[in-house]
Amino acid sequence: MNPIRINEEFAVSSQLAVSELQGLKDAGVQLLVCNRPDGESAEQIPFSEISSAAAELGIETVNIAFKAGEQTTEDVAALKEILESGKKIHAYCRTGNRSFCLWAAVQASSGASREELIEKGKSAGIDVSSAISSYYDGKITEGTKSAKLLSAEKPLFDIVIVGAGSGGISVASSLLKRKAKLRIALIDPAENHHYQPGWTMVGGGVFDVSSTRRKTKDLIPSGVSWIKQEVLGFIPGESLVELDNGQQIAYQHLIVSPGLTLDWDAVKGLRETLGKNGVTSNYLYELAPYTWELVKELKSGKAIFTQPPMPIKCAGAPQKALYLSADHWLKNGVLKNIDIDFHNAGGVLFGVADYVPALQSYIDKYQANLRLNHNLVEIDGEKKIAYFKSANEEDSELVAEEFDMIHVCPPQKAPDFVANSALAGDGGWMDVDQFTLRHKKFENIWGLGDVLNTPNAKTMAAVRQQVPVVAQNIYDVMAGREAGKGYDGYGSCPLTVENGKIVLAEFGYGGKLLPTFPSWLLEGTKPTRLAWILKADLLPPIYWHAMLKGREWLAAPKNLNEVKN
Repeated sequence: MNPIRINEEFAVSSQLAVSELQGLKDAGVQLLVCNRPDGESAEQIPFSEISSAAAELGIETVNIAFKAGEQTTEDVAALKEILESGKKIHAYCRTGNRSFCLWAAVQASSGASREELIEKGKSAGIDVSSAISSYYDGKITEGTKSAKLLSAEKPLFDIVIVGAGSGGISVASSLLKRKAKLRIALIDPAENHHYQPGWTMVGGGVFDVSSTRRKTKDLIPSGVSWIKQEVLGFIPGESLVELDNGQQIAYQHLIVSPGLTLDWDAVKGLRETLGKNGVTSNYLYELAPYTWELVKELKSGKAIFTQPPMPIKCAGAPQKALYLSADHWLKNGVLKNIDIDFHNAGGVLFGVADYVPALQSYIDKYQANLRLNHNLVEIDGEKKIAYFKSANEEDSELVAEEFDMIHVCPPQKAPDFVANSALAGDGGWMDVDQFTLRHKKFENIWGLGDVLNTPNAKTMAAVRQQVPVVAQNIYDVMAGREAGKGYDGYGSCPLTVENGKIVLAEFGYGGKLLPTFPSWLLEGTKPTRLAWILKADLLPPIYWHAMLKGREWLAAPKNLNEVKN
């Protein structure tokens, strides 16, 4: 829900769930305002359902619904009347932005300070300028009956970055290191930023989950404008990004780095049973601690670990969860009572053959059943049954497997606003040159991270190497030079084969081994204690205090000719 409390009587939030209404009732909310038309998305809860559930709790509801960017003076008047009732009110829309902007327009219509409203919006990460500008520019007068309030202004930035994740924040910092006066905007509605590689360690009882989360606002580099909106699409021919509040943002160069989408709905019944019935996933901040709870509680029975078809981010994560769980059971003397299955939709244990012998030795050590070409398609959480199909045979029969615990890696896809845009290539992934990371069609658009169609492993380490390439190429192009830096496909997957040892897989395009350290110091194809220390003790502070700050340690961009040969 992510509520934003504007004052004691009024708050806004993203889409409400019926289960959240009791909490609002307990907080004293008397009236709900919906600012979202039904049917905006498939998973949206209809207003009638919210209204009916609210009525049972004694909460009134009012529907002032409008599409993003189509707020009118009539909508403002309707909310103004409600605010004057003196009741405690909660308004919601898709993200909370529409509701906040409508409140700001009410204040503007009553003569509030333009600067104070804009500042209040900024403190919440919301740009209200378009929603209120008409009241200060003489376009709305006392006699105006109905008018749309969206300003036609299009803020122009040197560089617009979509996504304030690892790639977005890092590349903003790296660009500012090269040219401090760049006008940069970061577009992302997320309140929190996560160190996702830490979630495997949370699921294994090594990290506390809170150590993997920080506030986005505390990480965005000084001088960068944070636009706390969702992206709806792109107009690349006009160098514009379309936002969910109807605003358009203009750019000279665009960097697209929104990550990917976890497709929980691709497995029938999965979303409904996540976080209960023994169904978990280290791919979510909220569920990684549940993984560890299940591991500690399981003394006997069946544990299943799944991996979907590629591409996925951190392809080693599904088996890392298996290894850390099995290691705990082994050290606590209960492994002999637990059957472990690893259902992998792929045809091999790991995609780079050099690392398979070490990994297979741990599969054998933990007596895990390796089920290749088995794809999870359905879960019945209450009955604790998982259903699989052969990944090679479209019409294969369902195979039912009972479980006491199941760790699921969900299928993954490109975000819809990328997949349905002119930026997408095959499969919906962003279509860029695999070396320069420049879009193949639009020369002022660049990509980073998991959203790309490049044939590298989708890992944090890949982003760390990609960022300097994109930053330097954009800097050079803006100075009239060629984009002369290239990415070699480097990715790293620290495979936690037991608590205290890691197989450090480092490789580039085509599975070429690209070790950072000499073999006499760290042999990546074998489990080592040093690799564990790197993962557990060194990489988190390097991430927070170096990568996100634009410090490109061991990541200097290579010349394009070097990586192509």
